[in-house]
Amino acid sequence: MADGIININGDSVQTLEVIFLTTMLMLLPSVVVMMTSFTRYIISFSFLRNAIGTQQTPPNMVLVGLALFLTLFTMSPVIDQINETAWKPYTDEQITQEEFFERAQQPLKQFMLRNVETSALRLFCNMANEEVPDSVDSGMSLPLRVVTSAFATSELKRAFEIGLYLYIPFLLVDIIVSSTLMSMGMVMLPPAMISTPFKLLLFISINGWELLFSTLVQSVK
Repeated sequence: MADGIININGDSVQTLEVIFLTTMLMLLPSVVVMMTSFTRYIISFSFLRNAIGTQQTPPNMVLVGLALFLTLFTMSPVIDQINETAWKPYTDEQITQEEFFERAQQPLKQFMLRNVETSALRLFCNMANEEVPDSVDSGMSLPLRVVTSAFATSELKRAFEIGLYLYIPFLLVDIIVSSTLMSMGMVMLPPAMISTPFKLLLFISINGWELLFSTLVQSVK
């Protein structure tokens, strides 16, 4: 290494660029969780699993994988825009790192502002002493920390709303099974043992996975 340059397979790479790429990789999980629809998906899947009462089936790895690929499907237009407007010019040495960050956050801001709740955005704007925007275009001037915090709060709210809607039909099945067992005097038999097959039958009969996936994806603007 000489003058801040590292030779890798004969190619010269700036030390600052290596540090920059390493930092981006470290921040990637936080970006995925806080700035995409991943939170909405994974929480909805967890609520569904608890509502059906199948314990650890599907396992966490499967749910996380489903959430990641649905997130990639949903965010592909944003990723393509970042690649065209920020990443390619940066790798071609047409823009600096500061310009890269400025350009890369614009598509993410637009996505988050389209999906943010007005009440959440107003809350964080008031706490940050920023003017509350009345449209997506006017909100582009807000700091990224304000938009991200409001978006994450909105995603949590929507995920819990979806979880409530998922719980209601399966809760009705539990109530019917419990009432039936009590009327038959079978109080020692765990209701979950009887209700779980009926809940699985209900979920399969309505093609639940496809219905859930389509609803989640279409709920993202």
